[in-house]
Amino acid sequence: MGDADRPKALNAPALFAIMAGVSIVTLDISLTSTALPSIGAGLGVSPATTIWIVNIYYLAVVAALLPLAALGEIYGQRKVFFLGLLAFALGSLASGLAPSLPALMAGRALLGVGSAAVSATTPALIRGLYPPDRLGRGLGLYALVVGVAFTAGPPVASAVLSVAEWSWLYFQSVPVAFLALGLAAWGLPETACQVRRVDFISCLLCAGAFACLLFAVAGLAQLALPPVLVALAGFGAGFLLLVRREAGHPAPILGADLFRIPVFALSSLTSICAFGVQGLLLVALPFLFQLGMGYSQVEAGLLIMPWPATLIVMTVVASRLADRVAPGLLGGIGLTVLSVGLALAATMPADADDVAIGWRLVLCGVGFGLFQSPNMVAIMRSAPAARSGSAGGILAMSRLFGQSVGAAVVALAMSVRPDVGFETAIWFGMAFTSAGAVASFLRLLPSIRRRSGG
Repeated sequence: MGDADRPKALNAPALFAIMAGVSIVTLDISLTSTALPSIGAGLGVSPATTIWIVNIYYLAVVAALLPLAALGEIYGQRKVFFLGLLAFALGSLASGLAPSLPALMAGRALLGVGSAAVSATTPALIRGLYPPDRLGRGLGLYALVVGVAFTAGPPVASAVLSVAEWSWLYFQSVPVAFLALGLAAWGLPETACQVRRVDFISCLLCAGAFACLLFAVAGLAQLALPPVLVALAGFGAGFLLLVRREAGHPAPILGADLFRIPVFALSSLTSICAFGVQGLLLVALPFLFQLGMGYSQVEAGLLIMPWPATLIVMTVVASRLADRVAPGLLGGIGLTVLSVGLALAATMPADADDVAIGWRLVLCGVGFGLFQSPNMVAIMRSAPAARSGSAGGILAMSRLFGQSVGAAVVALAMSVRPDVGFETAIWFGMAFTSAGAVASFLRLLPSIRRRSGG
Protein backbone atom coordinates (compact mmCIF):
# COMPACT_ATOMS: atom_id res chain seq x y z
CA MET A 1 0.00 0.00 0.00
CA GLY A 2 1.45 3.36 -1.04
CA ASP A 3 1.52 6.56 0.96
CA ALA A 4 -1.29 8.09 -1.04
CA ASP A 5 -3.59 5.11 -0.43
CA ARG A 6 -3.47 5.23 3.35
CA PRO A 7 -6.69 6.07 5.17
CA LYS A 8 -6.82 9.45 6.84
CA ALA A 9 -8.72 8.24 9.93
CA LEU A 10 -6.31 7.19 12.65
CA ASN A 11 -6.71 3.69 14.07
CA ALA A 12 -6.51 4.51 17.79
CA PRO A 13 -6.62 0.92 19.15
CA ALA A 14 -3.79 -0.12 16.83
CA LEU A 15 -1.72 2.89 17.81
CA PHE A 16 -2.31 2.15 21.50
CA ALA A 17 -1.14 -1.46 21.01
CA ILE A 18 2.04 -0.31 19.26
CA MET A 19 2.88 2.27 21.92
CA ALA A 20 2.23 -0.22 24.73
CA GLY A 21 4.84 -2.52 23.20
CA VAL A 22 7.27 0.35 22.69
CA SER A 23 6.88 1.50 26.30
CA ILE A 24 7.74 -1.83 27.93
CA VAL A 25 10.73 -2.41 25.65
CA THR A 26 12.14 1.03 26.39
CA LEU A 27 11.38 0.82 30.11
CA ASP A 28 13.35 -2.42 30.33
CA ILE A 29 16.48 -0.77 28.90
CA SER A 30 16.22 2.14 31.32
CA LEU A 31 15.44 -0.09 34.32
CA THR A 32 18.38 -2.40 33.73
CA SER A 33 20.90 0.37 33.05
CA THR A 34 19.88 2.27 36.18
CA ALA A 35 19.96 -0.85 38.36
CA LEU A 36 23.29 -2.27 37.12
CA PRO A 37 25.19 -1.47 40.35
CA SER A 38 22.50 -3.22 42.45
CA ILE A 39 22.23 -6.20 40.10
CA GLY A 40 26.01 -6.61 40.09
CA ALA A 41 26.12 -6.48 43.89
CA GLY A 42 23.29 -9.02 44.12
CA LEU A 43 25.08 -11.45 41.81
CA GLY A 44 28.51 -10.78 43.33
CA VAL A 45 30.20 -9.59 40.13
CA SER A 46 32.42 -6.57 39.47
CA PRO A 47 31.13 -3.36 37.82
CA ALA A 48 33.12 -4.05 34.62
CA THR A 49 31.68 -7.59 34.39
CA THR A 50 28.18 -6.32 35.09
CA ILE A 51 28.27 -4.45 31.77
CA TRP A 52 27.75 -7.84 30.07
CA ILE A 53 24.14 -7.76 31.27
CA VAL A 54 23.70 -4.82 28.91
CA ASN A 55 26.10 -6.09 26.24
CA ILE A 56 24.35 -9.46 25.76
CA TYR A 57 21.04 -7.67 25.31
CA TYR A 58 22.43 -5.37 22.62
CA LEU A 59 24.23 -8.28 20.95
CA ALA A 60 20.94 -10.20 20.61
CA VAL A 61 19.03 -7.12 19.44
CA VAL A 62 21.53 -6.02 16.82
CA ALA A 63 21.97 -9.57 15.50
CA ALA A 64 18.22 -10.08 15.10
CA LEU A 65 17.05 -6.64 13.93
CA LEU A 66 17.65 -6.69 10.18
CA PRO A 67 16.55 -10.32 9.61
CA LEU A 68 13.35 -9.61 11.59
CA ALA A 69 12.75 -6.42 9.60
CA ALA A 70 13.03 -8.45 6.39
CA LEU A 71 10.64 -11.08 7.76
CA GLY A 72 8.21 -8.27 8.63
CA GLU A 73 8.18 -7.13 4.99
CA ILE A 74 7.54 -10.69 3.80
CA TYR A 75 5.12 -12.06 6.41
CA GLY A 76 3.65 -8.79 7.69
CA GLN A 77 4.75 -6.39 10.39
CA ARG A 78 1.85 -7.38 12.65
CA LYS A 79 2.94 -11.02 12.96
CA VAL A 80 6.57 -10.17 13.75
CA PHE A 81 5.49 -7.50 16.26
CA PHE A 82 3.18 -9.98 18.01
CA LEU A 83 5.85 -12.70 18.25
CA GLY A 84 8.29 -10.11 19.54
CA LEU A 85 5.99 -9.26 22.44
CA LEU A 86 5.68 -12.96 23.30
CA ALA A 87 9.47 -13.43 23.29
CA PHE A 88 9.84 -10.31 25.44
CA ALA A 89 7.40 -11.65 28.03
CA LEU A 90 9.19 -15.01 28.23
CA GLY A 91 12.59 -13.33 28.37
CA SER A 92 11.47 -11.09 31.23
CA LEU A 93 10.27 -14.12 33.19
CA ALA A 94 13.53 -15.99 32.56
CA SER A 95 15.57 -12.95 33.62
CA GLY A 96 13.65 -12.59 36.88
CA LEU A 97 14.16 -16.27 37.72
CA ALA A 98 17.89 -16.23 36.88
CA PRO A 99 20.07 -17.43 39.82
CA SER A 100 23.42 -16.40 38.29
CA LEU A 101 25.04 -14.06 35.79
CA PRO A 102 25.11 -16.64 32.92
CA ALA A 103 21.43 -17.44 33.48
CA LEU A 104 20.53 -13.76 33.55
CA MET A 105 22.49 -13.21 30.33
CA ALA A 106 20.52 -16.03 28.66
CA GLY A 107 17.24 -14.45 29.74
CA ARG A 108 18.40 -11.05 28.56
CA ALA A 109 19.33 -12.54 25.16
CA LEU A 110 15.79 -13.89 24.68
CA LEU A 111 14.39 -10.59 25.86
CA GLY A 112 16.65 -8.85 23.34
CA VAL A 113 15.27 -10.89 20.44
CA GLY A 114 11.76 -9.87 21.46
CA SER A 115 12.81 -6.23 21.71
CA ALA A 116 14.38 -6.48 18.26
CA ALA A 117 11.12 -7.67 16.74
CA VAL A 118 9.16 -4.82 18.34
CA SER A 119 11.78 -2.21 17.41
CA ALA A 120 12.16 -3.47 13.82
CA THR A 121 8.45 -3.27 13.04
CA THR A 122 7.27 -0.20 14.98
CA PRO A 123 8.37 2.56 12.52
CA ALA A 124 6.79 0.75 9.56
CA LEU A 125 3.57 0.15 11.51
CA ILE A 126 3.42 3.86 12.39
CA ARG A 127 4.06 4.86 8.77
CA GLY A 128 1.14 2.65 7.80
CA LEU A 129 -1.21 4.35 10.28
CA TYR A 130 -0.40 8.01 9.55
CA PRO A 131 -0.91 9.98 6.32
CA PRO A 132 2.33 11.34 4.80
CA ASP A 133 1.74 14.93 5.91
CA ARG A 134 1.38 13.82 9.55
CA LEU A 135 4.21 11.29 9.69
CA GLY A 136 6.29 13.70 11.80
CA ARG A 137 3.59 13.69 14.48
CA GLY A 138 3.32 9.90 14.42
CA LEU A 139 7.03 9.41 14.83
CA GLY A 140 7.04 12.25 17.36
CA LEU A 141 4.50 10.33 19.44
CA TYR A 142 6.76 7.29 19.16
CA ALA A 143 9.69 9.34 20.42
CA LEU A 144 7.51 10.81 23.18
CA VAL A 145 6.51 7.36 24.44
CA VAL A 146 10.15 6.32 24.38
CA GLY A 147 11.00 9.45 26.35
CA VAL A 148 8.29 8.84 28.95
CA ALA A 149 9.36 5.22 29.43
CA PHE A 150 13.00 6.28 29.57
CA THR A 151 12.07 8.89 32.20
CA ALA A 152 10.14 6.36 34.26
CA GLY A 153 13.07 3.92 34.34
CA PRO A 154 15.27 5.51 37.03
CA PRO A 155 12.51 6.23 39.58
CA VAL A 156 10.76 2.91 38.93
CA ALA A 157 14.04 1.03 39.38
CA SER A 158 14.79 2.96 42.55
CA ALA A 159 11.28 2.36 43.93
CA VAL A 160 11.36 -1.37 43.18
CA LEU A 161 14.85 -1.84 44.63
CA SER A 162 13.90 0.02 47.80
CA VAL A 163 11.32 -2.66 48.67
CA ALA A 164 12.30 -5.78 46.70
CA GLU A 165 15.19 -7.66 45.09
CA TRP A 166 16.41 -6.83 41.59
CA SER A 167 14.57 -9.81 40.07
CA TRP A 168 11.29 -7.90 40.48
CA LEU A 169 12.50 -5.42 37.91
CA TYR A 170 11.78 -8.18 35.39
CA PHE A 171 8.82 -9.89 37.04
CA GLN A 172 6.80 -6.67 36.94
CA SER A 173 7.28 -6.50 33.15
CA VAL A 174 5.65 -9.89 32.49
CA PRO A 175 1.96 -8.96 33.04
CA VAL A 176 2.44 -5.68 31.15
CA ALA A 177 3.91 -7.61 28.22
CA PHE A 178 0.94 -9.97 28.12
CA LEU A 179 -1.43 -6.99 28.31
CA ALA A 180 0.33 -5.51 25.29
CA LEU A 181 -0.06 -8.88 23.55
CA GLY A 182 -3.79 -8.77 24.12
CA LEU A 183 -4.02 -5.23 22.80
CA ALA A 184 -2.05 -6.18 19.69
CA ALA A 185 -4.24 -9.22 19.03
CA TRP A 186 -7.37 -7.08 19.37
CA GLY A 187 -6.49 -3.78 17.73
CA LEU A 188 -3.57 -4.19 15.34
CA PRO A 189 -4.68 -4.80 11.73
CA GLU A 190 -3.01 -7.16 9.29
CA THR A 191 -0.32 -5.45 7.24
CA ALA A 192 0.60 -5.82 3.59
CA CYS A 193 3.14 -8.51 2.69
CA GLN A 194 5.65 -8.55 -0.14
CA VAL A 195 5.68 -11.60 -2.38
CA ARG A 196 9.27 -12.75 -2.24
CA ARG A 197 11.16 -15.76 -0.98
CA VAL A 198 12.74 -15.76 2.46
CA ASP A 199 16.49 -16.18 2.13
CA PHE A 200 17.26 -17.91 5.42
CA ILE A 201 20.96 -18.20 4.60
CA SER A 202 21.17 -14.41 4.24
CA CYS A 203 19.29 -14.03 7.52
CA LEU A 204 21.77 -16.31 9.30
CA LEU A 205 24.77 -14.57 7.72
CA CYS A 206 23.41 -11.18 8.78
CA ALA A 207 22.67 -12.29 12.35
CA GLY A 208 26.05 -14.01 12.70
CA ALA A 209 28.02 -11.10 11.26
CA PHE A 210 26.47 -8.49 13.54
CA ALA A 211 26.64 -10.76 16.56
CA CYS A 212 30.39 -11.05 15.93
CA LEU A 213 30.67 -7.28 15.56
CA LEU A 214 28.90 -6.60 18.87
CA PHE A 215 30.95 -9.31 20.59
CA ALA A 216 34.11 -7.62 19.32
CA VAL A 217 32.93 -4.24 20.64
CA ALA A 218 32.12 -5.75 24.03
CA GLY A 219 35.37 -7.73 24.13
CA LEU A 220 37.43 -4.66 23.29
CA ALA A 221 35.90 -2.96 26.31
CA GLN A 222 37.22 -5.83 28.46
CA LEU A 223 40.67 -5.66 26.75
CA ALA A 224 40.30 -9.26 25.55
CA LEU A 225 42.35 -8.90 22.35
CA PRO A 226 42.44 -12.51 20.97
CA PRO A 227 38.65 -13.01 21.13
CA VAL A 228 38.18 -9.54 19.62
CA LEU A 229 40.35 -10.40 16.62
CA VAL A 230 38.50 -13.68 16.09
CA ALA A 231 35.14 -11.90 16.31
CA LEU A 232 36.24 -9.19 13.87
CA ALA A 233 37.38 -11.85 11.44
CA GLY A 234 33.99 -13.53 11.79
CA PHE A 235 32.23 -10.24 11.13
CA GLY A 236 34.36 -9.51 8.07
CA ALA A 237 33.81 -12.96 6.59
CA GLY A 238 30.07 -12.96 7.28
CA PHE A 239 29.62 -9.43 5.95
CA LEU A 240 31.51 -10.12 2.72
CA LEU A 241 29.60 -13.36 2.11
CA LEU A 242 26.30 -11.56 2.70
CA VAL A 243 27.19 -8.68 0.36
CA ARG A 244 28.18 -11.15 -2.34
CA ARG A 245 25.02 -13.22 -1.87
CA GLU A 246 22.75 -10.17 -2.00
CA ALA A 247 24.39 -8.52 -5.02
CA GLY A 248 21.62 -7.41 -7.34
CA HIS A 249 18.83 -8.31 -4.89
CA PRO A 250 15.94 -5.78 -5.12
CA ALA A 251 15.37 -5.78 -1.35
CA PRO A 252 18.62 -6.72 0.44
CA ILE A 253 18.64 -7.32 4.19
CA LEU A 254 21.59 -4.97 4.61
CA GLY A 255 19.70 -2.19 2.86
CA ALA A 256 22.38 -1.44 0.29
CA ASP A 257 19.70 0.18 -1.89
CA LEU A 258 18.70 2.46 0.99
CA PHE A 259 22.26 3.50 1.85
CA ARG A 260 22.70 4.71 -1.71
CA ILE A 261 20.28 7.51 -0.71
CA PRO A 262 22.64 10.12 0.84
CA VAL A 263 20.11 11.57 3.30
CA PHE A 264 19.24 8.09 4.55
CA ALA A 265 22.91 7.19 5.02
CA LEU A 266 23.80 10.44 6.80
CA SER A 267 20.69 10.21 9.00
CA SER A 268 21.66 6.70 10.04
CA LEU A 269 25.21 7.83 10.88
CA THR A 270 23.80 10.75 12.88
CA SER A 271 21.60 8.32 14.79
CA ILE A 272 24.51 6.00 15.68
CA CYS A 273 26.53 8.92 17.05
CA ALA A 274 23.68 10.41 19.07
CA PHE A 275 22.41 7.17 20.55
CA GLY A 276 25.98 6.19 21.36
CA VAL A 277 25.91 9.12 23.78
CA GLN A 278 22.57 8.03 25.23
CA GLY A 279 23.82 4.48 25.83
CA LEU A 280 27.01 5.84 27.35
CA LEU A 281 25.19 8.12 29.78
CA LEU A 282 22.60 5.49 30.73
CA VAL A 283 25.41 3.28 32.01
CA ALA A 284 27.90 5.90 33.22
CA LEU A 285 25.64 8.19 35.24
CA PRO A 286 24.39 5.60 37.79
CA PHE A 287 28.01 4.55 38.50
CA LEU A 288 29.20 8.17 38.59
CA PHE A 289 26.52 9.25 41.04
CA GLN A 290 26.73 6.18 43.28
CA LEU A 291 30.40 5.21 43.22
CA GLY A 292 31.98 8.54 42.32
CA MET A 293 29.80 11.00 44.23
CA GLY A 294 28.38 8.84 47.03
CA TYR A 295 24.66 9.08 46.26
CA SER A 296 22.28 6.21 47.08
CA GLN A 297 20.43 4.11 44.45
CA VAL A 298 17.23 6.13 44.96
CA GLU A 299 19.05 9.47 44.84
CA ALA A 300 20.93 8.46 41.68
CA GLY A 301 17.69 7.53 39.97
CA LEU A 302 16.16 10.90 40.80
CA LEU A 303 19.29 12.80 39.71
CA ILE A 304 19.14 11.24 36.24
CA MET A 305 15.53 12.36 35.67
CA PRO A 306 16.16 15.91 34.36
CA TRP A 307 17.61 14.53 31.10
CA PRO A 308 14.64 12.33 30.07
CA ALA A 309 12.06 14.73 31.57
CA THR A 310 13.42 17.54 29.38
CA LEU A 311 13.54 15.12 26.46
CA ILE A 312 9.77 14.58 26.76
CA VAL A 313 9.06 18.31 26.48
CA MET A 314 11.47 18.80 23.60
CA THR A 315 10.06 15.80 21.73
CA VAL A 316 6.65 17.49 21.63
CA VAL A 317 8.26 20.67 20.30
CA ALA A 318 10.54 18.92 17.79
CA SER A 319 7.81 16.61 16.43
CA ARG A 320 5.78 19.67 15.38
CA LEU A 321 8.83 21.31 13.84
CA ALA A 322 9.87 18.13 11.99
CA ASP A 323 7.22 18.58 9.28
CA ARG A 324 8.29 22.20 8.60
CA VAL A 325 12.02 22.58 9.39
CA ALA A 326 14.83 20.61 7.73
CA PRO A 327 15.85 17.66 9.96
CA GLY A 328 19.50 18.34 9.15
CA LEU A 329 19.24 21.78 10.73
CA LEU A 330 17.30 20.68 13.81
CA GLY A 331 19.54 17.68 14.35
CA GLY A 332 22.76 19.63 13.90
CA ILE A 333 21.70 22.33 16.35
CA GLY A 334 20.47 19.74 18.83
CA LEU A 335 23.66 17.71 18.81
CA THR A 336 25.75 20.86 19.15
CA VAL A 337 23.77 21.79 22.27
CA LEU A 338 24.19 18.22 23.57
CA SER A 339 27.95 18.44 23.02
CA VAL A 340 28.11 21.61 25.12
CA GLY A 341 26.07 19.95 27.85
CA LEU A 342 28.40 16.95 27.93
CA ALA A 343 31.46 19.18 28.17
CA LEU A 344 29.92 20.95 31.16
CA ALA A 345 29.04 17.59 32.75
CA ALA A 346 32.58 16.26 32.26
CA THR A 347 34.04 19.30 34.04
CA MET A 348 31.50 19.21 36.88
CA PRO A 349 33.13 19.36 40.34
CA ALA A 350 32.97 16.24 42.53
CA ASP A 351 31.01 18.13 45.20
CA ALA A 352 28.40 19.50 42.77
CA ASP A 353 24.95 19.86 44.31
CA ASP A 354 21.63 18.69 42.87
CA VAL A 355 20.99 21.96 41.03
CA ALA A 356 24.43 21.95 39.38
CA ILE A 357 23.86 18.39 38.18
CA GLY A 358 20.28 19.05 37.11
CA TRP A 359 20.77 22.02 34.82
CA ARG A 360 23.58 20.28 32.97
CA LEU A 361 21.35 17.28 32.28
CA VAL A 362 18.50 19.59 31.25
CA LEU A 363 20.81 21.10 28.62
CA CYS A 364 21.66 17.61 27.38
CA GLY A 365 17.95 16.77 27.20
CA VAL A 366 17.22 19.90 25.15
CA GLY A 367 19.88 18.97 22.62
CA PHE A 368 18.90 15.32 22.31
CA GLY A 369 15.21 16.22 22.05
CA LEU A 370 15.83 18.52 19.08
CA PHE A 371 17.59 15.69 17.27
CA GLN A 372 15.45 12.61 17.90
CA SER A 373 12.06 13.09 16.19
CA PRO A 374 13.33 14.99 13.10
CA ASN A 375 15.99 12.35 12.50
CA MET A 376 13.37 9.57 12.58
CA VAL A 377 11.33 11.49 10.04
CA ALA A 378 14.37 11.95 7.78
CA ILE A 379 15.13 8.21 7.80
CA MET A 380 11.57 7.04 7.13
CA ARG A 381 10.69 9.70 4.53
CA SER A 382 13.85 9.18 2.51
CA ALA A 383 13.06 5.46 2.07
CA PRO A 384 10.53 4.20 -0.52
CA ALA A 385 7.22 3.08 1.02
CA ALA A 386 7.79 -0.53 -0.07
CA ARG A 387 11.03 -0.56 1.95
CA SER A 388 9.51 0.84 5.16
CA GLY A 389 10.18 -2.40 7.02
CA SER A 390 13.88 -2.42 6.29
CA ALA A 391 14.12 1.33 6.87
CA GLY A 392 12.52 0.84 10.28
CA GLY A 393 14.91 -2.00 11.04
CA ILE A 394 17.92 0.14 10.12
CA LEU A 395 16.51 3.01 12.20
CA ALA A 396 16.29 0.71 15.20
CA MET A 397 19.67 -0.85 14.37
CA SER A 398 21.41 2.53 14.33
CA ARG A 399 19.83 3.43 17.67
CA LEU A 400 20.64 0.17 19.42
CA PHE A 401 24.07 -0.26 17.86
CA GLY A 402 24.94 3.24 18.98
CA GLN A 403 23.70 2.50 22.51
CA SER A 404 25.76 -0.71 22.64
CA VAL A 405 28.91 1.12 21.52
CA GLY A 406 28.26 3.75 24.19
CA ALA A 407 27.92 1.08 26.89
CA ALA A 408 31.13 -0.58 25.69
CA VAL A 409 32.99 2.74 25.84
CA VAL A 410 32.04 3.03 29.52
CA ALA A 411 33.30 -0.49 30.22
CA LEU A 412 36.56 0.21 28.38
CA ALA A 413 37.11 3.48 30.25
CA MET A 414 36.40 1.76 33.58
CA SER A 415 38.85 -1.03 32.74
CA VAL A 416 41.68 1.28 31.65
CA ARG A 417 41.18 4.08 34.17
CA PRO A 418 39.08 2.83 37.10
CA ASP A 419 39.56 6.06 39.06
CA VAL A 420 38.30 8.51 36.41
CA GLY A 421 36.70 6.15 33.89
CA PHE A 422 33.26 7.71 34.13
CA GLU A 423 34.52 11.19 33.29
CA THR A 424 36.68 9.84 30.46
CA ALA A 425 33.64 8.11 28.97
CA ILE A 426 31.71 11.39 28.94
CA TRP A 427 34.52 13.03 26.94
CA PHE A 428 34.18 10.20 24.40
CA GLY A 429 30.49 11.05 24.28
CA MET A 430 31.32 14.62 23.37
CA ALA A 431 33.36 13.35 20.41
CA PHE A 432 30.38 11.24 19.28
CA THR A 433 28.01 14.22 19.36
CA SER A 434 30.44 16.42 17.46
CA ALA A 435 30.70 13.83 14.68
CA GLY A 436 26.92 13.44 14.64
CA ALA A 437 26.41 17.20 14.35
CA VAL A 438 28.71 17.35 11.32
CA ALA A 439 26.84 14.45 9.66
CA SER A 440 23.52 16.16 10.36
CA PHE A 441 24.54 19.52 8.89
CA LEU A 442 25.86 17.76 5.76
CA ARG A 443 22.25 16.82 4.95
CA LEU A 444 21.58 20.50 4.22
CA LEU A 445 23.97 20.58 1.24
CA PRO A 446 22.06 21.07 -2.04
CA SER A 447 24.01 18.25 -3.73
CA ILE A 448 23.04 15.80 -0.97
CA ARG A 449 19.38 16.82 -1.11
CA ARG A 450 19.34 16.61 -4.90
CA ARG A 451 20.86 13.10 -4.98
CA SER A 452 18.31 11.99 -2.37
CA GLY A 453 15.37 13.20 -4.46
CA GLY A 454 14.57 16.08 -2.05
